[in-house]
Amino acid sequence: MFKNFNGIHLVDAYHKMRQEKKSRPSRVMKKIIEAIVVAIITLTIWNLPTTAFGIDGLTVVQQRIIAIFAFATLMWVLEVVPSWATSVAIIGAMLLFCSDSGVKWMCNEEEVGTLLSYKGIMGCFADPVIMLFIGGFILAIAATKTGLDAQLAKSMLKPFGKKSENVLLGFLVITGLFSMFVSNTATAAMMLTFLTPVFKQLPANGKGRIALALSIPIAANLGGMGTPIGTPPNTIALKYLNDPEGMNLGIGFGQWMLYMFPLVIVLLFISWLLLRKMFPFSQKTIELHIDGGMKEGIHSKIVIVTFFITVLLWLLDTVTGINSYTVAFVPFVIFALTGVITRKDLEELNWSVIWMVAGGFALGYGLNKSELAQRAVETIPFGDFSPLFILILSGLICYALSNFISNSATAALLMPILVVVCTAMGDKLNGIGGTSTVLIGVAIAASSAMVLPISTPPNAMAYATNLVEQKDMARMGLIVGIISMLLGYTMLYIIGNMHLL
Repeated sequence: MFKNFNGIHLVDAYHKMRQEKKSRPSRVMKKIIEAIVVAIITLTIWNLPTTAFGIDGLTVVQQRIIAIFAFATLMWVLEVVPSWATSVAIIGAMLLFCSDSGVKWMCNEEEVGTLLSYKGIMGCFADPVIMLFIGGFILAIAATKTGLDAQLAKSMLKPFGKKSENVLLGFLVITGLFSMFVSNTATAAMMLTFLTPVFKQLPANGKGRIALALSIPIAANLGGMGTPIGTPPNTIALKYLNDPEGMNLGIGFGQWMLYMFPLVIVLLFISWLLLRKMFPFSQKTIELHIDGGMKEGIHSKIVIVTFFITVLLWLLDTVTGINSYTVAFVPFVIFALTGVITRKDLEELNWSVIWMVAGGFALGYGLNKSELAQRAVETIPFGDFSPLFILILSGLICYALSNFISNSATAALLMPILVVVCTAMGDKLNGIGGTSTVLIGVAIAASSAMVLPISTPPNAMAYATNLVEQKDMARMGLIVGIISMLLGYTMLYIIGNMHLL
């Protein structure tokens, strides 16, 4: 997906660094041991008597789903294999051992309980949310092929002038806006490339370089909150909030942006003030020289028009009646028919993220369709829990995990569990703004996690510039993350109690 992006060398360096780290002999041995531990725990849960779980009427199929859930949790947290590979294993295990198309002698419905529909499990990969992801990826690929991204960056940075502090604000704002619609990895790679000539102008011993280098990952991480397609946790939250068979809240693309976009802008401005204070510029002006721009030809015109029509349709979904998932197909159809997107471009789609998300949806499908969620609600007194406790605990767990593992994996793991908890708590959640406060809060917490170089790809790429020390990234990431969560949760609480969502 990244082959057309400015800064592809940074993306390649990032993936090479991760691969080299995984290939170290000590790391390989550690992963083998972890895999054995995961296998032992999973098989133990799989083979325990159903009475050992303390859930009345637990079936064998439901027990297997608990085991698969435990497997997914351990594999994602420990990162024994890539997150998408774990998701593929989840779907495969559910198909083979929990579905009506599973292994015959292990899937006798009279003995193991109600089986899942194999069509339903496979359907997780074609969920409307997945189509939303694909639509976002297609837009990003088309924008980079035609140079629209570079042209937009050049045009949007000009109004910020030459004053160093204003240039810093420009990079924060533009990176944040781009990451609402384009992968934060690709956005960070492109914007860091634009910064390369800027770094050469600044004094080697000055702090201005650090401010600019840190501005990119901070803005890329925060910007993802702004739209449902900005980052996978947003889309995962929206899936459960809008599920017709679940909460069916009908939150649209425009409705999401109405509240989250201003939050992002405020957070970017706060980040600017913090960076100015912590890493002041010694040089007062900067000359910007950005190479690249819009390519000539009919394809470029098609991409410009389609891009803005798609965004407009997303924003006006409540007016047009076309939901965001259907709108996501508009650019796909137009670009396919006009040749903007080719077969080779489709091969470059970020399928690993799509598989990752699909595996999380399969877990949620298994919990609900096997009636395991219902059993858990009947057995565990979720209704007695404090709403504030659930809100704070879910946010802190998501924030902590997302600093060390994929935020997509964290969201995929937590969302199905929280849906069960929130459903059981019912009206008690009204005091904190409802279920949307909890689920969207988790999405905010996931995007706020940016303490370590390994927390997000943009962090890793900024760290790879050798201009940022880990202590500076940790300090800035922690401060911005805490402010982001405090403001985000406060906003959700207010709009939830005003019944605006």
